[in-house]
Amino acid sequence: MATVNEIAIPVRRNGRLFRIWETARRYPIFPMAVLVFVLALPGLFAPQITNTWLQDPLEGRVTERLTPPVWQEGGSWDHPLGTDKVGYDIASRVIHGARVSLIVAGVSILTGGFVGTTLGLIAGYYGGWIDHVIMRLVDIKLSIQAVLLALVLVGVLGPGFHTVIIVIALVLWVRYARLVRGETLSLKNQDFVAKARVAGASSGRIIARHIFPNVINTIIVLATLEVGQVILLEAGLSFLGVGIPRPTPAWGLMVADGRDLIVRAWWVAFFPGMAILLTVLSMNLLGDWLRDRLDPKLRNV
Repeated sequence: MATVNEIAIPVRRNGRLFRIWETARRYPIFPMAVLVFVLALPGLFAPQITNTWLQDPLEGRVTERLTPPVWQEGGSWDHPLGTDKVGYDIASRVIHGARVSLIVAGVSILTGGFVGTTLGLIAGYYGGWIDHVIMRLVDIKLSIQAVLLALVLVGVLGPGFHTVIIVIALVLWVRYARLVRGETLSLKNQDFVAKARVAGASSGRIIARHIFPNVINTIIVLATLEVGQVILLEAGLSFLGVGIPRPTPAWGLMVADGRDLIVRAWWVAFFPGMAILLTVLSMNLLGDWLRDRLDPKLRNV
């Protein structure tokens, strides 16, 4: 009987979908274009866009509830992507939802990345009991699920932006800490670190001037890949009702509002879901491309 490793799974590497995927993975123009038009521009200029062409995202018109997209019968250019069950404009809320996702992702990644990188550098360089204490904190955090942590913090702090950012930052810092610690453990035994130590450089200077610049590429790649994960986590928390509170336009909340209308009014959940899909896919492709370019081993391959 053949084992799993002996079973050959054919892969059509000449197929059209495979060629499209390889092209998108190797060249960043596709994910960059998607990110600019789905996340960056709508997030930065959301008030200007909605005030000029669309309805206010917090203005519900009950008389126009469940209006279909403009290309379907009964649709209107006043609501190009339709409306939800309260009469909110889907296009306006998707655009403002990009702003919410951009702010949450940026602040939480900066916060979690700073804490995790700092602790990882300290644990990897000093070792000993400091390393043990920090790694045990990492183990404790890994044993706590993000949803459970979110439920506890929502009960203590209440739902809101600050709660979501704290939850996501607490989830992210352990990934940075473990990765940076591993890189630091290998770098602190290199010759250039030994020469700096012999020259009389302090531990803080060695970490800041010699070790940190050598792990910055890894941190950039991880941060890029984490954007998609943060957006998924924020959307999941909002979907469960422990994230961004209503009526703030958030992609996860919009998907949750449309889950009971998927047959009767598919557009309510479809468009925010597509925004999440395109953003996460593009960030993963961009992070994959950055890893290939910034990692010397993969660059040679």
